[in-house]
Amino acid sequence: MNIGVLVLEIHLPGCASLKEKRGRLKPLLAKLQSGYRLSAAEVDHLDVWQSAVIACALVSNDKNHTQRALQKAADWVEDSWRDVQVINVKIEILPG
Repeated sequence: MNIGVLVLEIHLPGCASLKEKRGRLKPLLAKLQSGYRLSAAEVDHLDVWQSAVIACALVSNDKNHTQRALQKAADWVEDSWRDVQVINVKIEILPG
């Protein structure tokens, strides 16, 4: 068993309130969860309007599958989610 963790540090240009930030993050988190079958949550910079840290987790029996799936999710956010700017991406695979 392998546990993969993806951490995305993102910038949300133009956010003027925490309510607006949550409104922009909610669909992103939902698409990560449904489209890539992983757990996703905002884990840091909770009170900062234009910044967020999102963590995603995936459990699998194949290390390569875990790595590919998390990289694919990170690439999708960078390429397709135009209202956020990805500042940093970190993927870590932990043996279970």
